[in-house]
Amino acid sequence: MPPAELLAQAEHLALIGAAIVTGFMLLLWIIHLLIRNAAIVDVGWAASLAILAIFYAAAGPGYPARKYAMACMAGFWGLRLAIYLLFARIIGKPEEGRYVQLRRDWKTNLALRFLFFFEFQALLDVALSLPFLLACLNPDAPLHAIEKIAAGLWLIAMICEAIADMQLDKFKKDPANKGKTCRAGFWNYSRHPNYFFEWLVWIAFALFALGSPWGWLGLISPALILYFLLGVTGIPATEAQAVRSRGNEYREYQRTTNAFVPWFPKKSKEEAS
Repeated sequence: MPPAELLAQAEHLALIGAAIVTGFMLLLWIIHLLIRNAAIVDVGWAASLAILAIFYAAAGPGYPARKYAMACMAGFWGLRLAIYLLFARIIGKPEEGRYVQLRRDWKTNLALRFLFFFEFQALLDVALSLPFLLACLNPDAPLHAIEKIAAGLWLIAMICEAIADMQLDKFKKDPANKGKTCRAGFWNYSRHPNYFFEWLVWIAFALFALGSPWGWLGLISPALILYFLLGVTGIPATEAQAVRSRGNEYREYQRTTNAFVPWFPKKSKEEAS
């Protein structure tokens, strides 16, 4: 396919994808007004990425094995995360502290502010889905070695992320752990192992896209994910809420345990003395 035609196809699919996910987020915004739980935006963020991957695979002109492999990887990742967040943060749960704090900070015009917030997540998903789109446009056969390596990395990262989520969920379900910080399994080596393995998933998506024309553009996605995780909506907001709710107990966890990349913890003050 000539480059000009490929670019036109990419723009066409991206615009339709944007219309789909902005409409989906609008629906979730209306639901959030009814249930008063803005954390549903997190469910929508993950689900929208799965929707985009599946749509690009269905509508894209790429090599079937490549585009369906990407659809399966991104679709499974996004739907698994969306379902997990639905049960962990929405069904039978009060609104998460981060969004309670946003309401306090914003104070006025909350409905409109949250509408912009929801739709920003939709547009962010369109940008993040670039590796999915590039792979689904590539007609070359067969799969390249880099794509097979990426699929292997995706599988390892997915398994580890699921284990980290299960470890945290098991910890939270024990009434004896109320108000305490999880240090089980991966959480003993990183304060946010789920975020770290999620980032590895995006590294895998970007590597997979490298086998396609303009695939280097897919590297934007893990770079954006890392920026948001480390500097904006991920670790900073989560840890600010943890300090508000757990105080010095969490500060000690911060002192002894890496924030992101899993590594051996430092000695606690009691152990050091």
